[in-house]
Amino acid sequence: MSRREWDALPDGVRDAVENRVGPILKAETPESGINSEFAATLHTDRGPVFCKGIRADARGAWMHRNEAEVDPWLPAGVTPRLLWEIETDGWLLLGFEHADGRHADLSPGSPDLAPLAAVVDELGRELTPCPTPTRSLADRWATRPVWETYRTVPPDDLNPWDRESLPELARIEAAAPELLDGDTLLHTDLHPGNLLVADGQVRVIDWAWRSRGAAWIDPAFLVIRLMSAGHSVTAAEAWVMQVRAFREAQAEAVTAFAVTVLGLWEHKLRTAPHPHSERLTSVARLWARHRAESYAGTLL
Repeated sequence: MSRREWDALPDGVRDAVENRVGPILKAETPESGINSEFAATLHTDRGPVFCKGIRADARGAWMHRNEAEVDPWLPAGVTPRLLWEIETDGWLLLGFEHADGRHADLSPGSPDLAPLAAVVDELGRELTPCPTPTRSLADRWATRPVWETYRTVPPDDLNPWDRESLPELARIEAAAPELLDGDTLLHTDLHPGNLLVADGQVRVIDWAWRSRGAAWIDPAFLVIRLMSAGHSVTAAEAWVMQVRAFREAQAEAVTAFAVTVLGLWEHKLRTAPHPHSERLTSVARLWARHRAESYAGTLL
């Protein structure tokens, strides 16, 4: 999504923001982020504030509304607080507490790994039961049976292991929604770009994809990110065992999760790829294959 600079926003939008924070002295656009048409740290006499926004009728506006709706329920200190929400002149803008920090380093031996495990463990405890009405991840994924679709009409260039395993992958995928169900408010998009580190503390940003499900799901998402950062599959799984919810997860449920995530990344790679899609699909395949072969006896 192409980004607009501060000066390119409609006059009425800039006026509405300045009515909240005072005159904008400087606007700094971040390098990362793909879901906002505008994003910047706005510097004012009162201090900096992070602002992100999108046209109110844009396809991705629901993600910004999701963030605004969930903010009051998130644990204090774990995520920057939403300060205001503005909808005017056809734009929706959110103003957040400014959070200093760099994106997390998930590579082996990184000092960010210990505080990240602590934050993920805290989120699982604090957000169970789910404090606000939220669509379940099981419902979301039940409407997208990738492996069943591919089993019926396999793509010509499907990975050889995927093709050989299609009946089993489709069967495991069909069991996933029930196994993923739960009553925890989930982030579902934990990756370095959504993790800010400052003074040894990790803060979690961008809750646009929040869902409800089993508490072990957010740490499970991190397995793929850890592997992508250089961890072996066994090392990545050993790391997430620090999180209580993941330690208590059923093996067949984690396997169903891994298989389903691979299908979703495979489909994304074909239909709406991002620069990182090919790498993450390859890593997701390594994990799903490991789970399918190591835990075959535990599957339904």
